[in-house]
Amino acid sequence: MVAVDAFLAEGPVPSLADKLQLFGQFVGSWDLSVTNHRPDGTSETIPAEWHFAWALGGRAIQDIWIAPSRAQRPPTDSHESGGEWGATLRFYDGTIDAWRSTWIGPSHGVVMPFIARGVGEEIVLEGTFEEGVQTRWIFSDIRPDSFSWRAIDSRDGGESWELLQEMKARRQPTAPSGPASAG
Repeated sequence: MVAVDAFLAEGPVPSLADKLQLFGQFVGSWDLSVTNHRPDGTSETIPAEWHFAWALGGRAIQDIWIAPSRAQRPPTDSHESGGEWGATLRFYDGTIDAWRSTWIGPSHGVVMPFIARGVGEEIVLEGTFEEGVQTRWIFSDIRPDSFSWRAIDSRDGGESWELLQEMKARRQPTAPSGPASAG
């Protein structure tokens, strides 16, 4: 049996609780509308899901991103729908006063490490994965029950940016807890 409690945590470690809220605010489950923008100018929108949880003794945030959503996949197909079932591990690094965030997309063999910071009212993750290309993943319009996210690339040193993907997220309702919900 897997000891899930060895990985997941109930909440943030108290000594870092304030710093950890940058991504801690997303803990829970989210329904997504994901729009993939193609180089030819066309786009496709699919439903997806995103689940965030406290992890590693409350010092990190683990999230799982599933696109298309499990509800949209055939019952016998958990990974072959042409999308991704990936994960990100995020933790605050006090030595750089920023977050280290690594996306892992096993369906496409992708590992993408980012540095993330709050910038104004947005959260900006930055990385370089192809020579001469800057990548940013940006959380914006953050509310308790919704947020927007976009992936952009620049091939000219940040003079211009191309929109690759955007998401609109809506928090899933939480199930009531306590004796009434037991059943």
